[in-house]
Amino acid sequence: MNNDLVEELERRNRLAEEGGGKARRERQRQEGKLNARERIALLLDEGTFEETDRFVTHRATDFGMADKRFPGDGIVTGYGRIDRRTVFVFAQDFTVFGGSLSEANAAKVVKLMETAMRVGAPIIGLNDSGGARIQEGVVSLAGYADIFLRNTMASGVVPQISAILGPCAGGAVYSPAITDFILMVDKTSYMFVTGPDVIRTVTHEEVTKEALGGAVTHNEISGVAHFEAHDDAECLAMVRELLSFLPSNNLDDPPRRECTDPVDRADRALDKVVPKESNQPYDIKDVITHIVDDGYFFEVHEHFAKNIVVGFARMNGRPVGMVANQPAVLAGVLDINASVKGARFVRFCDAFNIPLITLEDVPGFLPGTQQEYGGIIRHGAKLLFAFAEATVPKLLVITRKAYGGAYCVMSSKHLRTDVNLAWPTAEIAVMGPEGAVNIVYGRELAEVLRMAEKSEGKLSDERQAEVLAAARAARVHEFREQFANPYVAAERGYVDAVILPHETRRRLCAALEMLEGKREKMPPKKHGNIPL
Repeated sequence: MNNDLVEELERRNRLAEEGGGKARRERQRQEGKLNARERIALLLDEGTFEETDRFVTHRATDFGMADKRFPGDGIVTGYGRIDRRTVFVFAQDFTVFGGSLSEANAAKVVKLMETAMRVGAPIIGLNDSGGARIQEGVVSLAGYADIFLRNTMASGVVPQISAILGPCAGGAVYSPAITDFILMVDKTSYMFVTGPDVIRTVTHEEVTKEALGGAVTHNEISGVAHFEAHDDAECLAMVRELLSFLPSNNLDDPPRRECTDPVDRADRALDKVVPKESNQPYDIKDVITHIVDDGYFFEVHEHFAKNIVVGFARMNGRPVGMVANQPAVLAGVLDINASVKGARFVRFCDAFNIPLITLEDVPGFLPGTQQEYGGIIRHGAKLLFAFAEATVPKLLVITRKAYGGAYCVMSSKHLRTDVNLAWPTAEIAVMGPEGAVNIVYGRELAEVLRMAEKSEGKLSDERQAEVLAAARAARVHEFREQFANPYVAAERGYVDAVILPHETRRRLCAALEMLEGKREKMPPKKHGNIPL
C-alpha cells in the first residue's frame, strides 16, 4: 500500500487518541479522573474494544469553530466484551470541548444505540460532559432529544447503564435518568438540572455543586443514583459486576454460573435470626446472606430508602432479584421512597427475565400527614402494580409481620406469586395484635375494669393501668394464637407451606427449578397505566 496513505491513517489515529491534548489529559488526571479511552480500557475485557466513527468531526462553522476540529468530536464510541459478552459503550471526552454534545457526536451515540438494539446487547454510557455545545444552538438540543428517544425505545429491550464520571447537567441528565442504573463517583461527579449559580439567582439559596448534585446527595437523598464509588476504577468494576447478573437483552435468560454451594444447605443460624419479641429489630440482610449462594449479595440503591432492601444474588447459580423489608430501619414499614425504590427494581427484573424472591416483614405503611400529602396512596400503588404485573417466577417468604394492605402489596399469593412460604414466626393479620385488641376486645377490656372496681372499690390510676395491662396482655396472646400466625393463611391456601427457617434455601432452590419453564402473559394491551 502507498506509504503516504499509511502515514495519513496513522496521523489521524494519533490525533483521535490524543483527544484534547496532553495538557488537558493531565488536568483530568490531577482532578482524580481518567480520560475516556482509559475508562473504556478498564471497563472492557483486554484488547476487545472496536471503535466506531473515530474520525467524525463537528459540522459547525460559526463562532470560530471552523478551524477547531478534533477526530471523534469529544466522544469515543464502539463495542467490546465484558466477561466475553458483547456490550456497546460510549465515553464522553471532557478534554475535547468539555465533552459537550454536538450534532455530530449525538449522531454517533444514536447510531451506537440503534445497533445495540438490533444486536441485543447492553448499552453503557460513560458520562463526563459540560452539556450542550452552545455554539451549535438548537441543533445540539435536538441531539439530546434524539438520544432520549433511543433511551426510551431501548428501555426493557437491552440493559442500559450510566456511569456519571464528571459533570452531567441541564438536559444531559435526562438520558441517564431513563436508563436502568446510574453509578456516580464521590467528589468528582455531579448531576443537576440547574446549577448553583442559577439557584442563587432565582431562589437566593447558597449551595455547592457537591451538596446539590454530588454522589452522596443522589445516593442517599434523591435516590437518582443506584451506586456510589470512590473513584473511576471502582465505578467501572461495579459496572462489570452488575452486568454479571443481567442478560444481554429481554429475550435471553440471565447468565448462570457453576454453583459449589450445596442446594440443600441447612443453615441453623436462620432459626435464631428473628427475635422472640415481635417488636425487636433484626437485619434482613443476615437472612439474605444465609440463603443465597456463597452468602454474596450485590445490593442496589443501598443508601436510599433503607427500610427496603433490593439487589441481586444467585440461587444454585441462577441470578435472582431480592426484595426485602428491613426491620432494622423504621421497623420495615413501606413509605413513599421505599415503594418507588421497590417498584422500579421489580419492573427491571420482570423486563429482563430475572426471578424475584421477596422476604416480607412489614407492619404496614408509614402513617402521618407528610406521607399522605406526599401521595403514599399513589406511590404505594406503584409497588403493588409492579408485583401484580410481573410475570417472572415470583417467590415469597414471610419471616415475621405481614399486616394490612402491606401484606397484599408485598407479592402476596393474590398477586399471582407462584410459591408463598412462611416461617413459624410469621404474623399475618389485618393489623398487629396490640392495635387489634383495642378494636376486637374494647368492650371486654372496659368490662374487666368495671368488674375490678366492683370488687376492689375505686381504683387508683396506677391500679387501673395494672389491671388493663394484664387484661390486654392476655387478649394480645389470644389474638396472636388465633389470628396472627401463618396457619390461618395456610388453611386458605394463601401460604403454600410453613417451613423451618433453615429449610429456606432448599425450598427456594427447588421452587426456582420447578418454575424454570414458567410462561405467563398479561392480557393484550398497548401498556398498563402505572400510577406515576
